[in-house]
Amino acid sequence: MGKIKKKHPKKRTAAFKESEAKELVEAPHSFIIHRGLPCPHISDLTLDFRKIMEPFTARELKEKKMNRIKDFVAVSSYFHVSHMGIFNKASTQLSFKVLRLPRGPTLTFKVHQFSLSRDVISLSKKQYVDEEIFKYSPLVIMNNFTGEGKHLKLMTHTFQNMFPAINLTEIDIATIRRCLLFSYNSQTNLIDVRHYSIQVVPVGLTRGIKKLIMGQIPNLAKCEDIADFIMQEGNASESEAEADENSQVVLPQTLKRKGNMENNKSAVQLYEIGPRLTLQLIKIEEGLLTGEVLYHDHIFKTEQEKETLRTMIEKKRKLKEQRKKQQAENRARNLREEGKKQKSKHKQSTTQNDSDDNNNDDADDDVEYYKQEVGEEPDEELFKSSISNSRKRFHLPSALKNSKKLKTDEELKRTKVGKNPGSTKNRKKGKHMKN
Repeated sequence: MGKIKKKHPKKRTAAFKESEAKELVEAPHSFIIHRGLPCPHISDLTLDFRKIMEPFTARELKEKKMNRIKDFVAVSSYFHVSHMGIFNKASTQLSFKVLRLPRGPTLTFKVHQFSLSRDVISLSKKQYVDEEIFKYSPLVIMNNFTGEGKHLKLMTHTFQNMFPAINLTEIDIATIRRCLLFSYNSQTNLIDVRHYSIQVVPVGLTRGIKKLIMGQIPNLAKCEDIADFIMQEGNASESEAEADENSQVVLPQTLKRKGNMENNKSAVQLYEIGPRLTLQLIKIEEGLLTGEVLYHDHIFKTEQEKETLRTMIEKKRKLKEQRKKQQAENRARNLREEGKKQKSKHKQSTTQNDSDDNNNDDADDDVEYYKQEVGEEPDEELFKSSISNSRKRFHLPSALKNSKKLKTDEELKRTKVGKNPGSTKNRKKGKHMKN
């Protein structure tokens, strides 16, 4: 049976990349991973944060201890990944790093507090979770990110660029199903991160009419006619009872949810679905986890100290480039030497094989010569040494060369005895005559 060929997965081609939608290619994608000490809560927090970043994130990303940051950076351009979030668990604290791929900068946050999604949902009175809301990106809301300092502007741009931009003139309101709130406290320098799902319900309808619009079957046991159920008073809708006037808006578009018509009032309700995070910006690095520190919350340095650090970093960079160049030259030299050695070995093996072949041919010629002269097969030990080791032609002794004459005289004598000198009777007669 023939071998079964294994089917290898086909690689993506340039034509396949061109066939991808422009919105999908230009949208910012992300990797969310965790490093450091093992902790089940940190892995759950990583999965919850991936839910926030959906749909443009690797939800089923598999991590191993052998993987390094450079491995994820190497494949980032292939999958259009622009940001990477890293939860790093140390013995003293938990940090969250946001990397702008492929060349930085890197923002490092300290996680003061966090709550998982399952804990937030279990504490809420009304639990509203729908998997369809994660098919669209959340609406990013930045609160109180105003003040002096370039670190605030950089932090604001980083959070906004992690999610696709929204065009207000072309946006479909039905796709806005979630919102992500970043609230900055200038006094404590803490950032509160909250995640909500958005629910839009019609306003100005009684509870009975709302049930009919939503397709629910009403209970008419206490009513004689359906008009009594519709016209009954004191049954305001839940949106009017729970929501104030500030949450009521006039819809510019008709939504898929029944009752939310264009140019009609509806109430916007938020349900927190988690996770919760309380962050503090610690430092900003110029490169990808390395490079000059542009901002640090605890350490302040003078211009002279900054200049010495810059020179030190530049010196290390030049030394690294020099080492890479030297390694490349050594690698090329070693390859050349190995090639020369292989060529010399090949030449030696070919010459040795040729000499062995010549020796074997000489030995074979000697055997054939012996057969022609003597008329018998030679002994195995006679040419054994010549076949294995001898390099010179085997020369027969003169006694063996003259044996042909002896043999011919003996044959003449035998022919006188009978026609068949090789038979046993004639041999006995010949011996008797000799005697």
